[in-house]
Amino acid sequence: MSFRRAFVALAACLAAPAAAQGQQARQIDIGYEITFAGITGFRIDVTARFNGTSYDVETSTFKEGVLKAVTMNYFGRNRAWGGFSTQGARPSAGSLSIMVGDKPRTWLAQYGAGGFLQETHTPVWKPTPQQAIPDADRQGSLDPLSAALSVGLAGDAACDKPIRTNDGKRRIDVMFRKIGMEPAATTGIPGAQGDVLVCEIYTKRVSGEFDEAPKEAETERERPIKIWLARFDQTPIRYPGKLEAQTFLATIRGKLLFFRERPLTVEESQAMRK
Repeated sequence: MSFRRAFVALAACLAAPAAAQGQQARQIDIGYEITFAGITGFRIDVTARFNGTSYDVETSTFKEGVLKAVTMNYFGRNRAWGGFSTQGARPSAGSLSIMVGDKPRTWLAQYGAGGFLQETHTPVWKPTPQQAIPDADRQGSLDPLSAALSVGLAGDAACDKPIRTNDGKRRIDVMFRKIGMEPAATTGIPGAQGDVLVCEIYTKRVSGEFDEAPKEAETERERPIKIWLARFDQTPIRYPGKLEAQTFLATIRGKLLFFRERPLTVEESQAMRK
């Protein structure tokens, strides 16, 4: 288990729940903290805006605390935008912007009918033949946030569908398994209401550029990530409340810091239509 896998799993659930609220012109802000062996490591902030049938969701991931002080710089930003209907999300595009150390990377994915995917890499990605993502694997894949939005209207069935994710260099399948329900009062999730849906998440690498050796990656895949999906308002929509992932050294934990919502201003609503 690695921080990367924890991020992939959390991203697979972050934006999805808010999609069903898109009929209202409003903004949702969510903050998460991820720790390793109890030491503060990463912060993930989510901002989701919805107006009519349009959505624009953005996440920012950055290091803080001891991890920031003793390891190389990391900052990541994901964005997904498009629309939705009664059949679900209709992604228009998604993007990644990542800075590791002093090396930036950006990737833009634009979607069309029939699983069409047009990609723009900056700098240009030049994979070896072993690292390339075949067209068959790229077909129908989505950036992490768009993938989450595509299945986010499942409600209590949120753990029933696999997700085909693509970050421009790696094609990963995210698979869910429902464990059961827990009373919100026993989970320690602030503001959670009713019962909380508990699931295990497995990730399986499909193709692309990976740091781990294949044998190591398959071993790590057998260590599931456990996630609690809770309700925080009067809708049937569920949001990630907390996360746990075991590693060989310690436990990675993710917890909710805040959940806020407000109406969009007139200016914000107009900007989304442009």
